[in-house]
Amino acid sequence: MIRELQLRVLPQDAVSEQTLKQVVSQETGVSVGEINAVRILKRSIDARQRTIFVNLKVQVFIQEDLTTPAYQSVTYGDVSSGKPVVIVGAGPGGLFAALRAIELGLRPIVVERGKNVRERKKDIARISREHVVNPESNYSFGEGGAGAYSDGKLYTRSKKRGSVEKILNVFCQHGASLSILSDAHPHIGTDKLPRVIENMREQILRSGGEVHFETRMDRLIIRDNEVIGIETQTGETFMGPVILATGHSARDVYYYLYNAQIPIEAKGIAVGVRLEHPQQLIDQIQYHRKEGRGKYLPAAEYSFVTQVQGRGVYSFCMCPGGFVVPAASGPRQIVVNGMSPCCQWNVSIHPWVVLV
Repeated sequence: MIRELQLRVLPQDAVSEQTLKQVVSQETGVSVGEINAVRILKRSIDARQRTIFVNLKVQVFIQEDLTTPAYQSVTYGDVSSGKPVVIVGAGPGGLFAALRAIELGLRPIVVERGKNVRERKKDIARISREHVVNPESNYSFGEGGAGAYSDGKLYTRSKKRGSVEKILNVFCQHGASLSILSDAHPHIGTDKLPRVIENMREQILRSGGEVHFETRMDRLIIRDNEVIGIETQTGETFMGPVILATGHSARDVYYYLYNAQIPIEAKGIAVGVRLEHPQQLIDQIQYHRKEGRGKYLPAAEYSFVTQVQGRGVYSFCMCPGGFVVPAASGPRQIVVNGMSPCCQWNVSIHPWVVLV
């Protein structure tokens, strides 16, 4: 028998399956020996009172083996003979577009102006070490997009986004921690995400798709008012319907579209600053404890929202236990972003506070 329960436990109890079995036994009257497994479906922290609790939604396997998978895998077939679709950009939009194309029997041809996620890391290191920005390989450009080395979080404020369960499943299928399926604020971690991205690329190639690095789209090929392909900086062409997944920093793409009188639509942006707090201070405030978060709680974060003279001010892109990174994508730019490793072990927290 499989049952679902809501549990409210102390942080130290939430990390031990054996302790959770004992809690379930007390809640249900089923002996611990009959409980084969406890799978966490949802996890959130309630730190509103001095005593902190972890709220869990769990699946309990009573006299039944844990045989059902934690997530639903996607089957990616061979599309080597499928119709091509050209995808410009290998950030999250481009990678997921390529995987979805494979599901539909199409052959994705991904062109990325930057380098692969491992080679890109060397250029990112040069920014801090030598103060040199490669305009084609940096925190914004390259396999994995801006989030690969300067974010790694997987949640959204949008109330109209629909279900993101499939997205999380795809990440897990390609190597992300199963914890992202249950955490209220899923976080792969900047240190773990590159391998997940590599696995996505390897899947695209195994299925018969193509991935081309250091390949910049310079123009669309248009015939009879229809986009039929792209031309790169070397004059090479790739033919097929085109998906632009170029991200917000590829300004040359948008200048080109505008000058070519291709209809584009402006999107509102928020402008703000990145703050830096000692992580220990935020832990003490949020967890009401002088010693901070201790061994069993994650690095704390916060949410700030207010109105100033009729305009909204809010925090976002919280990077608990993270770093501020120089995120310029070209020379003579001063741009910063934040990143957090999987274990959120650094001594600072770095939220954006923006005005809209």
